[in-house]
Amino acid sequence: MGGMWSELGKKLAERWVSLLALPGALYLAITAAAIHLGQARALDIAVLVRKIGETAKNPTVSTTGGQAIVLCAILVGATMAGLLVQALATVIERIVLAAEWETWPRPLSTLAADRVRRRRTLWDAAHEHYHRTDQQAMAPHARDRPTLTTLARAARDRSRIAAERPQRPTWSGDRIHAAALRLHRDYNLDLATVWPYTWLVLPDRAREEVVQTRSSLTRATGLAGWSLLYLTLTPRWWPAAVITITLAVAARHRIRVSVNTYAEVMEATTRLYATTLATELGITHTGSLTKELGTALTQSLRSSPPHEPTRSQS
Repeated sequence: MGGMWSELGKKLAERWVSLLALPGALYLAITAAAIHLGQARALDIAVLVRKIGETAKNPTVSTTGGQAIVLCAILVGATMAGLLVQALATVIERIVLAAEWETWPRPLSTLAADRVRRRRTLWDAAHEHYHRTDQQAMAPHARDRPTLTTLARAARDRSRIAAERPQRPTWSGDRIHAAALRLHRDYNLDLATVWPYTWLVLPDRAREEVVQTRSSLTRATGLAGWSLLYLTLTPRWWPAAVITITLAVAARHRIRVSVNTYAEVMEATTRLYATTLATELGITHTGSLTKELGTALTQSLRSSPPHEPTRSQS
């Protein structure tokens, strides 16, 4: 039992250091540089070294007690910065996935609706172009038959807008929605209803794969949170703008990659283990997942609506 708690404490300490302490300490160090250097001498390393030396010679800092206080202050400050970034990452994730964008307060919901309409217009045009190119490629006697490269480019142009016809204001939100849409279209299976139960019957290997892809998305949105935190330093120190832009670009790329991988893994896992779930529920079936089985799973797991209120008789 003691070994289990020791291992658990070790893992928690590792996560605290990697997610909160180290990034937070780096942010505090850059904040100190921004305060000491300012805009006029933003890259003057000599000034920064002199300021650090003067601080180190301070009697309060040079004593053992003072050093302990400074160390505790750094750890607390780094942890608080990390917790703030986690809170920002949660908000960023909700915005990026935009699962409930129609409930956003105005004018955000109005702007989101306009964006959905624009993305649908672009996607419809790209889809029509792909369909037309595909028909030309399949035509038996076409003179100017498109190459496979041209067809792949048309498919890529459409996918850059959305994997399926846009229903959300963001690419990442539509990519998650595409997994649910495909499962419903192919198997009459409601992913929102079936997924929590599928998760419970997954073997350890499949569950670990899902956890890893989901954690990758969390880390990517955390990177976006750090970019916002560094943005607050730009009025004082212009190099912070370079850090902000670099982190924001990297976060955008990692969020898209993580969302795409998570959607693929979630869809593939549901397709593979829906029959296992059906067996656990006692639903008779043979072979692989079908529309009939998908309908049966959805109906079996979907909760019944609340009863109508009883009207009192006068």
